[in-house]
Amino acid sequence: MPVTSISQLDPRGNYTYADYLTWRFEQMVELIQGQLFILSPAPANRHQAISSHLLTKILPYFEKHSCNIYHAPFDVRLVKGKKTDKEITTVVQPDICIICDESKIDEKGCLGSPDWIIEILSPSTAKKDYNEKYNLYQENGVKEYWIVNPDANCMHQYVLNNSGLQYDEAGFFTKQDKVSPALFPELIIELEFVFK
Repeated sequence: MPVTSISQLDPRGNYTYADYLTWRFEQMVELIQGQLFILSPAPANRHQAISSHLLTKILPYFEKHSCNIYHAPFDVRLVKGKKTDKEITTVVQPDICIICDESKIDEKGCLGSPDWIIEILSPSTAKKDYNEKYNLYQENGVKEYWIVNPDANCMHQYVLNNSGLQYDEAGFFTKQDKVSPALFPELIIELEFVFK
């Protein structure tokens, strides 16, 4: 039976993707290791503008590459190995994700780790993006993770090290800088355009 209100759930409960599929909320939610996180209603205008500016620069590059670009709302189920919906306990909604392995894409979203994730901070998500999601993406082998801060006009770039187990900070960039993903060094993004 569909659950139509978040108030019907125990905020300290432990949930799975099978539970998630029965929810019919107006709000967007994420599951991180079984814990429910409610996302803020709609991102602020500046958040959306930054997302659009990033996509404007990223999309043309990938017309010539076999990777797929998605933006929220888009379910990313982070799993290691094959798992059923009842075993999956993490479903996130990255602002932007790039997935190069088409076998990870199905009708429900992405099953497995995207290659590159970009999160754009908002006041309600900053702590989670820097802590829980950082650890989650690192543990699940997301090769590159960008955290974009609209208030400070800056971004952090994290790249998995050679062991594939830990992020190294590849750079801290401000509005005056140009940045390229380590995975796709030919793609050059001017942050002045992103933050305009």
